[in-house]
Amino acid sequence: MSDFSKSYRENVKTVSGKLRFGESFDIILKKIKLGDREASLFCLDGFLKDDILERNFEYFTKLTKEDMEKADTAEKFIDSYTTYVEASVVDSLEQFITLVMSGAVGMIVEGFTEAVIIDSRTYPARTVQEPESDKVLRGSHEGFVETIIFNTALIRRKIRNTNLTIRSYQVGTESKTDIAVCYLEDAVDRKQLDIITEKLESIEVKSLPMSHESLRECLIPNQLWNPFPKVRYTERPDAAAACIYDGNVIILTDGSPTAMIFPTGIFDFIQDINDFYFAPVIGSLLRFIRMIVFSLSMVFIPIWYLLIQYEEILPEALKFMLIEEKNSVPIIVQLLIVEFVIDTLRLASVNTPSALSSSFSVVGALVLGEFAVRSGWFVAEVVLFMAFVAISNFTQPSYELGYAIKISRTVILILTALFKIWGFIAGLVLVLLVISFTKTISGYTYLYPLIPFNGKAIKSLLFRHQIKFRYKK
Repeated sequence: MSDFSKSYRENVKTVSGKLRFGESFDIILKKIKLGDREASLFCLDGFLKDDILERNFEYFTKLTKEDMEKADTAEKFIDSYTTYVEASVVDSLEQFITLVMSGAVGMIVEGFTEAVIIDSRTYPARTVQEPESDKVLRGSHEGFVETIIFNTALIRRKIRNTNLTIRSYQVGTESKTDIAVCYLEDAVDRKQLDIITEKLESIEVKSLPMSHESLRECLIPNQLWNPFPKVRYTERPDAAAACIYDGNVIILTDGSPTAMIFPTGIFDFIQDINDFYFAPVIGSLLRFIRMIVFSLSMVFIPIWYLLIQYEEILPEALKFMLIEEKNSVPIIVQLLIVEFVIDTLRLASVNTPSALSSSFSVVGALVLGEFAVRSGWFVAEVVLFMAFVAISNFTQPSYELGYAIKISRTVILILTALFKIWGFIAGLVLVLLVISFTKTISGYTYLYPLIPFNGKAIKSLLFRHQIKFRYKK
């Protein structure tokens, strides 16, 4: 049953009221003649492909009364007289309004109880350039942009396979944000895919103001106290394509250049796109380095602090880790202050103009570190070891995981300061329990493939394998 009435004027009045024509300057209403019939086109200024519309108008104005009598339905009209490929018929008023507000051209024609949609929209978009936070030394330098149709095209360019499926959704009763779910039909985990699509279809929210992050909160609720990320992000089409080949699900959100990768476990973060642009032995070495640094950044500072608490029984081989020149400020206070200062410098560098951000971070860190030691606020060992921890956060691209490690390290450190060896053990056990009981979006354990054990999957994560191929005979 169509929402449009048989009265052309009533349809135009209803749509004009819904779109609030006359109140917003960018709502355009263009009236034309199709033979002996009237027609009204609704569109948004700024989303139009003028050349396409002009060609259609030129053709429409040549239509005669006899031509329109032959096209007695909207379906016959677009089949016979609409030259543009992306033209369709809608009978839902809400869908018509949504498409017009998304940038398509909506046409109401006298005598039709359905509306015509000419999807000739184009969005303002920046160039496809390499993302700042996800660079490679070699390989593709393309990056996703804020327009979802461009992003799906970039993935299609990488995967020329009919099994690549891209399903569209709209989330948000008011924003109606376009969402695309990308996967390979013959490689995806169907259970995982069904869970994701079911959640997308059942989300009830007004809008997604923060784009992919708002969607992440809808898909993975109850993440308030658990800092470990259940989603990986990438802004690279080649990385997204590689994940799709591996059987993962990629979710794209209109308005965001970031693709979400599902499912995600703790071991997935030891991989990086650079691993695949080097020889297998070098890629594997980079993964091991990343894994070692990942572990050290969490426990190195608490272990060092624990050792200096027992300096009287410390073996001679570890005496070099002791503090040579102590001051009056407790070490635990120094460590917590430096943690705070590192975050302050990071926030400052984000809000500093790009031309100055690198120099600001380096100079700021050197000046603060040098004067802090000379003034007697900090001991040199604290500054040195915390500098190592700060640098280690950049060995993997996930900011979320970096802050999860930071929070875990701080918890272990505070418990160690309060209860010494037992506090260190309790903090370590607490962090391991949080990781162990964390579940991915599909219900798998966060420690998969270690728990449950999957030797083949662990080998694939730890070692960068050579691509499988064979020569034609």
